[in-house]
Amino acid sequence: MNFYGRDFLKLLDYTEEEIIYLINLAIKFKEKKRAGKKHEYLKGKNVVLLFEKDSTRTRCAFEVGAKDLGMGVTYLGPTGSQMGKKESIKDTARVLARMYDGIEYRGFDQKIIEELAEYSSVPVWNGLTNEFHPTQMLADIMTMYENFGEVKGRKLVFLGDARNNVANSLMVICSKLGIDFCCCAPASLFPNDDLVETCRELAKKHSSEIILTEDIDEGLDNASVIYTDVWVSMGEDDSLWKERIKLLTPYRVTKELIALANPDAIFLHCLPSFHDINTKIGKEIHDKFKIDEMEVTDEVFESSQSKVMDEAENRLHTIKAVMYATMKK
Repeated sequence: MNFYGRDFLKLLDYTEEEIIYLINLAIKFKEKKRAGKKHEYLKGKNVVLLFEKDSTRTRCAFEVGAKDLGMGVTYLGPTGSQMGKKESIKDTARVLARMYDGIEYRGFDQKIIEELAEYSSVPVWNGLTNEFHPTQMLADIMTMYENFGEVKGRKLVFLGDARNNVANSLMVICSKLGIDFCCCAPASLFPNDDLVETCRELAKKHSSEIILTEDIDEGLDNASVIYTDVWVSMGEDDSLWKERIKLLTPYRVTKELIALANPDAIFLHCLPSFHDINTKIGKEIHDKFKIDEMEVTDEVFESSQSKVMDEAENRLHTIKAVMYATMKK
């Protein structure tokens, strides 16, 4: 497959075969990394990481991945560039493309990265936008492959605010790979109707289905993967916590809830997670609302069914696969 020069903006742009190819490539990179084998296949190239939203896993995965491939890396944080302030997105894309061989963007509206890609002459990769989080999805499905061997016919259940970028992207990748996707949440937090219809059409072609339900028993029935995310996403107003806690507490992932799924079911989370009060925000929420655990209990997070640390590591290998595939002639 020829990915050279392509952007990686959203998984709707990629076929089932292309997605599987990238995941298989990531598995090979993981094997090399674990074996201590050098793989500086892009030596001499340079990439820039353009972050308007802070991150731990995305930044570290791109930086370590680029260095493993032999590349130089420049990180531009939320105050590190003039994009959108003194310089237009168009001009920023054209300038950076003259100096770098690839551009990563993590930030706000999907339209921003689409414009960057339009005016860039080098590949642009989506590290997260308000609408989509495609590199996270590759890591999620890679983790499923590692645990089940095959993903077709499996059922993935997302519990929580299914309007966010993670739920959107899970629905897309599941519909492309023949995985049943279930949104289990209050109806007010169901994903966008247009995207649901797009994914339902894709799912039909791949013999899977998109399920929207408020019923936890229905949602967890025959589930192989239980997935959740924080109840208030990055960039949303803190005033939403009270409402979301009321709406989503019944959907907290507990041992009792996981028991409704398949015996071999695994738990995934894109992280960070409020599974205890050992964070500044977790402590603040605890003090204000008297709640110790939010979207998942600590018992589940630290259980043998939890594969979140494998999933987090797989961000490195899948991001490396995306950079390599789109930059190597």
